[in-house]
Parts: sequence; C-alpha cells; structure tokens
Amino acid sequence: MAVAAAASIGLCSCGRGSTGGLTIAGSTSVQPIAEMLADRYTAVHPSFVINVQGGGSSAGVRAAQTGAAQIGMASRKLKPDETGLQEHLMARDAIVLIVNPANPIRALRKKQACDIFAGRIRNWREVGGREGAVTCITREEGSGTRGAFEEMVMGKAEEISADCIVQDSTGAARALVAGDRNAIAYVSLGMVTSEVVALEFDGIKPSHEAVMSGRYPIARPFLLLTKGKPTPAAQTYIDFVLSPESQATIEEEGYVPVRRAARP
Repeated sequence: MAVAAAASIGLCSCGRGSTGGLTIAGSTSVQPIAEMLADRYTAVHPSFVINVQGGGSSAGVRAAQTGAAQIGMASRKLKPDETGLQEHLMARDAIVLIVNPANPIRALRKKQACDIFAGRIRNWREVGGREGAVTCITREEGSGTRGAFEEMVMGKAEEISADCIVQDSTGAARALVAGDRNAIAYVSLGMVTSEVVALEFDGIKPSHEAVMSGRYPIARPFLLLTKGKPTPAAQTYIDFVLSPESQATIEEEGYVPVRRAARP
C-alpha cells in the first residue's frame, strides 16, 4: 500500500527500492483528501512513498516547523506565534452542524448553537425540537475544526462546555451523531454523509456556492504547510494537489476548490 495513515507523527519510512518519500501530517479534516490524492500520485509514481498521518492541525504545524514532516496540514488559519511556515491553500471548507436524521431540527441560529455547546441549552425542546436531552459532541483541543468553530461560533467570551463528549476525529464525531437521535456535532462539509443531516446556519444552507460567495459564515482554509520553501518532493506534490484534475477531485469530494477545473 503506497499511503500509510497513522495517528502519531513520525518520519517517513520510504522502503527498500524506493526513489523517494514524503511525510504529510496534521489535520484529520484534511487527511482524507490528502490520502486520496497521495494514492493517485503514487499510482503514477509507484517508487515514491507518501506517508499521510493525522494528529490535528496544531500537530501539523509543529511537524512542519520541526521537520518531522515535509508538509503539515492545517484546517484553520495560523496563529500569530506559528511562524516560519509557508502556506499553500489547497481548498476551502465549511464547518457544518450535524444532527441525526431522526431529529426534526433542520436549522439553528448562531446564538442557539453557541448556547448548546456552552451548555446553556440542554434539551431539544428549547429550540423547537422534541423532548430529549442534547448530546453535545466536540473535537479535542488542538483540532483545527474546533479552533475554527470556537472562533466563528463561540466567540472569545464563550467556552465549549466540559459536559460535551470529546472526539479526536471528524469521522468519530459523525459516527456518534449517526447513532444517537439526540446528538449534535460540527464537522467538515466534505464529511457530511446520508447518515447525518447538515443544518442551515443563520438562514444559510451550507453549500459550495454559499462558501465561495462568502454568504455561509463558518468557512475556513485547508492549508498545506512547509518550513520555508518546499523541498523539491514537497513542491511536486503541492503542484499535483493544485492541478486541475486534483482540484476537480477536491470538488467531487464535497470541498471547495481554490482553482476551478476547466469543464469540457
């Protein structure tokens, strides 16, 4: 298998007989599309090994800064103290609130969402739903998805309640919502499946068009990070990610491309 996925960050093991390798580490939101594109890249270049790892956006920043990875992945803007890195925008994404299909709620206002995750709203009847205690699901500290959600929904004066269930990946958060009719979580738009329902937020339905027009209020960048100028191997992969073919794949997977592929 050309692409290895792991929870911890380490150096790429390129394997005997390979002509090169690349380690990419960080955001679990960016990870699925990075893995898919890496698979496609190594299918064309079978002697080149790409090791894609998770760990969260903050871990991706550190991996790029320290050289543990040639490319870091982040699903949020860099903080002022996260210096020495070049940003390579590969896509844009929306963060969406999701509920179980059995939940009749289909829209929330920003204030309602903030109150739910702050622990002030604890029953669905308080926002027009059925009787039932809210199961609030959040991401771990250091997650780019959580950081963006805190910045754009919770605001500086609010904190996510300690009563919320913490999950360490977007997929895990989605799985809990799929199995609990009273659960709510926030995930990447590209990770929404038929198992869950994406909610309208402040009157705007999450969609590519809403993100690209700036109407949808919870949008964020998907970044590839390098320590200064990319290495030749890293630059080749970044160029591949930004190619029309890869950008078309990014759009097909539910994310917003930064370059529109030419249509026949």
